[in-house]
Amino acid sequence: MTNFIDRRLNSKNKSTVNRQRFLRRYKSQIKKSVSDAINKRGVTDVDSGESIVIPKKDLSEPIFHTGKGGIQDRIHPGNDQFSSGDRIPRPPQNQGQGGGPGDASDSGEGEDDFIFSISKDEYLNLLFEDLELPNLEKNQLDKLIEYKTVRAGFCAEGVPANIDIVKSLQGSIARRIAMTSDKRRRLKECQHKLEQLNNDTHEHVKEKRELNEEITQLKQKIAKVPFIDTFDLRFRNYTRQPVPTSKAVMFCLMDVSGSMDQATKDIAKRFYILLYLFLTRTYKTIDVIYIRHHTQAKEVDEQEFFYSQETGGTIASSALELMIKVVEERYSSSNWNIYGAQASDGDNWADDSPYCRKLLADKILPKTRYFSYIEITQRAHQTLWQQYQQLEKDNPHFAMRHIKTVDDIYPVFRDLFHKNTQEIKTTG
Repeated sequence: MTNFIDRRLNSKNKSTVNRQRFLRRYKSQIKKSVSDAINKRGVTDVDSGESIVIPKKDLSEPIFHTGKGGIQDRIHPGNDQFSSGDRIPRPPQNQGQGGGPGDASDSGEGEDDFIFSISKDEYLNLLFEDLELPNLEKNQLDKLIEYKTVRAGFCAEGVPANIDIVKSLQGSIARRIAMTSDKRRRLKECQHKLEQLNNDTHEHVKEKRELNEEITQLKQKIAKVPFIDTFDLRFRNYTRQPVPTSKAVMFCLMDVSGSMDQATKDIAKRFYILLYLFLTRTYKTIDVIYIRHHTQAKEVDEQEFFYSQETGGTIASSALELMIKVVEERYSSSNWNIYGAQASDGDNWADDSPYCRKLLADKILPKTRYFSYIEITQRAHQTLWQQYQQLEKDNPHFAMRHIKTVDDIYPVFRDLFHKNTQEIKTTG
């Protein structure tokens, strides 16, 4: 049996194998720390790595040591206060030699919690490991096959625009060398022999004439070999390679009425960032469309979406109508995988909520792979939530959840996209 030891070093100059072993061994502790960190980070830092803390009690391993029983003699340096037989008072609880807020060790030794840095890829893998996009088994990604042109070596035939000059000249040189090598060798021999005869004092008229004739014939034969021939031409070859579609568009709809303060918008932004990062693990190309609305809807950029001070009343159907218009004009459902997420505090005109349900049921849900509605509020649910509840029963790719604080974002996100392990077992 042969054992292979991988000693390759990663960017931090640590063994890759040991790092992977550590991640596997303390996976549950690391995932818990990652889950706790997602709500403590800034909204712009989600796409970077993370320094996670693992409690020292989770890293402890069993060791053999001497018990506290029996007679032990110890020498303490600097003893000028006690004599043999004196009783030493126990130090007060939680009072160590250091001035920090941490708990002191009762054995005279202690250590801090272990801080472990993970990369962006490791962070995202742990964050989304047991999550999946719903409705992917029913609707495959390969509905539309696109083609891209790629280089495929060289060929002997083609259009003049694709001639490769370097490759053609290399072929020309190789051909001329192959066809004239023996003649050039004989030419050198004749020229050398003629030079010797010319240096000789005797006249070798006949031999010189024969050599001159042979030299002339050899030069003529060499000159007849063309500099470049059609056999030498090489053309750059191109072929069409099929590429399955992996394009997605994510619609972010948000209520910006007067009741939506900046803290509520910040919660919505964190949810949208999680959704975007999650979709990037499945799709190569993702477009993000930001639609904000009060009484009127408007397509904006990210900065205006989250930080604009424009406010007003609330008519949620205006955002849904604008989303339908954008899909019809720019994102055909046969070419794009459409996802939508709507964030609101629940306020809406009572007469408008049934119309919102109708727009979702008739025009949006039939074209989208997944649509989620999150209501960010501490109050009781309003008419919009009640109308949307009627859609949740008949549309498995529509989901709605309630978020109260920042700590609810990641648990709600995991609830929306958790893997259906029972379905996987039955279909596999």
